[in-house]
Amino acid sequence: MNNPAAPLAMTDAHRKMLQSIARSQTAPHRLVTRSQALLLAADGMANSHIAAQVNVSLPTIREWRSRFESEGLRDFGKVAAGRGRKPVIPAEKIEEIVRLTQHGRPEAHTHWSCRTMAKAAEVSPASVQRIWSSRGLKPHRTRTFKLSNDPKFDEKLIDVVGLYLNPPDKAVVLCMDEKSSVQALDRTQPSLPMKQGRAGTMTHDYKRNGTTTLFAALNVLSGTVIGECLPRHRHDEFLKFLRRVDREVPKELTVHMILDNYATHKHPDVAKWLAKHPRFHLHFTPTSSSWLNLVERWFRDITDKAIRRGVFPSVPDLIAAIEAYMNATNANPKPFVWTATAEAILAKVRRGRIALTQLAS
Repeated sequence: MNNPAAPLAMTDAHRKMLQSIARSQTAPHRLVTRSQALLLAADGMANSHIAAQVNVSLPTIREWRSRFESEGLRDFGKVAAGRGRKPVIPAEKIEEIVRLTQHGRPEAHTHWSCRTMAKAAEVSPASVQRIWSSRGLKPHRTRTFKLSNDPKFDEKLIDVVGLYLNPPDKAVVLCMDEKSSVQALDRTQPSLPMKQGRAGTMTHDYKRNGTTTLFAALNVLSGTVIGECLPRHRHDEFLKFLRRVDREVPKELTVHMILDNYATHKHPDVAKWLAKHPRFHLHFTPTSSSWLNLVERWFRDITDKAIRRGVFPSVPDLIAAIEAYMNATNANPKPFVWTATAEAILAKVRRGRIALTQLAS
């Protein structure tokens, strides 16, 4: 009969470290088990009893003791070369999945899913998900973009961004646009309130009760908004809004107004009015570049916070909600800060055009 092994010699520092790992709820299971086994060995328990208690083989217990005696806790969590779980999917198969994801598509589908790729590559959906996650691939998602074809794109971009980053003295910079056809939608049934375990509800169908057009001019420096709801979207309404801006902006300030290329903004009657009000200067964004107008960011906020989930039995109710939101935000304005330089934007646009050219060739 073999004599039991002597208690494993261990310093207080090593014992304290192993006790911490053995009690851990987050450490890998193999390290927790190994720490428990070494502590039992230090207490003098026989190897066979340790193996039974921690549920590993006797040779493994002997190897752990031997490595601790020779190395201590050096490389304690490191898996020895040639040991551990072997890759189930060959590297060639992984590269094939990546190539198919980026350059192919399943038959009669617009994009891959985990299941369609798993079927095509003959692997499990979980394996596909791990590979996509490790490579940062998200074929289920897409983002929209549009590169402007405006021949004066660079010139207009530099002009507008210059107003954001270096506004002129004794002037106000206003980002202006119209949010047209804002619908007063009423629900066909009352909504249910939110409660614990259930989100608030509203019916998927609705009743249309008319529309309004919101004219808004965002003060870039202060974050306040001059806004007005008007029934239509013509040059007459635009002129009416310009007169309101003229009344509300102090007379000693020059007005630089950023807006899009909508024909209403260039109507002959508008040009005549501007000629009589020389303190107004219009700066047009490039075509297909609404992202360059900061008031669009404010439109997104008012849509999300005051319109989309609202219930409006009539157009006056809708207008009242819009005006209430404007009053609340103007009472505590928070300006949107533009940080991108014209040079950085132009470089990104150039890269986009090169990519589109390569795809077309």
